[in-house]
Amino acid sequence: MMDAPLSPSLADPLRRTLRLPDAEATAALARRLAPQLRAGDVLLLQGPIGAGKTHFARSLIQSLLAAEGRTEDVPSPTFTLVQTYATAALEIWHADLYRLTSPAEAEELGLEEAFAEALCLIEWPDRLGSLVPTNALTLTLAPEPQGDGRQLTLAATDPRWRAILAEEPPMTEAPRDATAFIAAAGWGDAARSRLAGDASNRKYDRLSRADGTRAVLMDADPAKGEDVAPFLAVGRALLLRGLTAPEVLAEDRAQGFLLLEDLGDDLFARVLARDPAQETTLYAAATDVLTHLHGAPLPSDLRAYDAALMGKMAALALDWYLPGVTGTPTDSADFAALVASLRDTLAPGDPVMALRDYHAENLLWLPGRSGIARVGLLDFQDAMAGPRAYDLVSMLQDARRDVPEAIEAAMVARYVAQNRLDQSRFSAEYAFCGAQRNLRILGVFARLSMHYGKPHYVDLIPRVWGLLRRDLAHPALAELQAAVAATLPAPDAAGLQRIKEQSGCHPLR
Repeated sequence: MMDAPLSPSLADPLRRTLRLPDAEATAALARRLAPQLRAGDVLLLQGPIGAGKTHFARSLIQSLLAAEGRTEDVPSPTFTLVQTYATAALEIWHADLYRLTSPAEAEELGLEEAFAEALCLIEWPDRLGSLVPTNALTLTLAPEPQGDGRQLTLAATDPRWRAILAEEPPMTEAPRDATAFIAAAGWGDAARSRLAGDASNRKYDRLSRADGTRAVLMDADPAKGEDVAPFLAVGRALLLRGLTAPEVLAEDRAQGFLLLEDLGDDLFARVLARDPAQETTLYAAATDVLTHLHGAPLPSDLRAYDAALMGKMAALALDWYLPGVTGTPTDSADFAALVASLRDTLAPGDPVMALRDYHAENLLWLPGRSGIARVGLLDFQDAMAGPRAYDLVSMLQDARRDVPEAIEAAMVARYVAQNRLDQSRFSAEYAFCGAQRNLRILGVFARLSMHYGKPHYVDLIPRVWGLLRRDLAHPALAELQAAVAATLPAPDAAGLQRIKEQSGCHPLR
C-alpha cells in the first residue's frame, strides 16, 4: 500500500509516523491508500497552512477517478467549503472547514450524513467539535523546518485501520526515468528540446534524430495528478473515426510517458498570425471536422457533460473569479442550478463527442493531407459526451485570440447547413454553451493565477468577459444575464490586479 519513499516507525498498531521527503511522496502515499478506502471512511487532515493537506486529498481523489479512466479538476474547497465527486463505487466528499466558526455550521453542510454514506476527506477537522466520527483515520502533516519534507502521523482508534497502519511498506518507489523510456522506445540517439506546455502539469519535449525524423515526448507525471489513459482512449477513438490525432509510438502508463507522432508546429494560431488571409480556409476545415465527428458513433465510455456538471463548472466564476475580485466568497449552488436548468431547456438533444479544448492553439494545419485529415487534433484527453454546439463555441469564441464576428457567423451557418439543424434552436444552444463555457473560463483563469501561480491568464479575462456579454444578449438567456449582472462585477483594471496580487496565495492545504 504505502510504497512511497518513507521511513516508518511503528510504536503502536493504531499509530504510525512516516517521513515524506517531498510533495511527490505525499501524492504517492495518497495513491496507495486510495484503493483500500470505502463508503463510510473518514480521513481527517490536520496541519498548518501549506502542510500539504489539499495536495494529499487531491492526489487521492484523482487516483480514484483515474481508476475509471477519468481526469477531472480537483479544486481546493477553500471557497466552496465542500466539493463532491461520484465514482461507480462511492461518493467522495472533500471539505475545507477553515472558514467555519462552530460545529453547527459543519452540521448544516450535511457532513453527518456524508460520514455514514460517503468517503469523506476533511481539512481543518478541529472545526467539527463533537461531530468528529469515532471511526476516522487522522492524518497530521507537519512540514520540516527546511526543504520540502514533512512528517505524517496516522492515528486511529477504530480497528478498521489496524491492517493499514501495521503494514510494512517497501522503502522505495521506482523513480521516473524519461531517458530510459526514450532509449527503450528506440530513440536514445535523438536530441531533446522543450516544447511549449499548456495549463496542465504535462510537459512536452521534441525528439529529433540526425536523419530528420521527429517525435514528441509527453511527460504526464502521475504524482502531479496526470493520467495518460484518457488521452490514449480518446486518441484511439479519433483515429478510428478517420480524424488526425498523434499516433502513439510507445507508452509507459505507470510512469506517465508517451512517445507520440510529431504533427509539426503549424498551430492554427501561428499560421493565422503569419497569414490572416487563411482564416476562412482553416476555420471551415475545422468546422467540417466537427460535422464529421458529430455524425460518427459516440464512444460508449465517455463521461457525460450533463446539466449538473455544466452548472457546477459555470459556477467556478463565483467560486474563484468573484472572490478574487471582491475578496468575498459566496454560495454558488443556486447559480449552478440555474445553469443546469437552462442546459436541459436549451441543449436537450442527443450528446456528441465534445473535445472541450477545440481552439486555435490545439488545432494543427496539415495542408499536405486532404479533407478532414488536414486538421491535426491535440489536447483532447478531457473529451466528454456533451452538447453539439460546445466545440464550435470553443473554436469560434476563443479565449486566446479574436475571431472576427463575420467568420464566427459564417462557420455557425456552415455547421447548421451541414447538419440540417433548426437555425433558431441552434442559436439558443450556441449562446448557452458560449455563456456556460465563458463563465467556466473566468473561474479557471482566476484559479490558475490564485491557486497555481500563473497570473498571465488574468490578462485574457477581458476578452472572455466580452464574449460572455455577447452570449448573454440572446433572449433565451435573459434569466442568466440578470443573475450574472447581480453577481459578477465586470473585470476592471483594479479587480484584475487584485487577482494577480493573490497569485499563488491560495496554497494546497
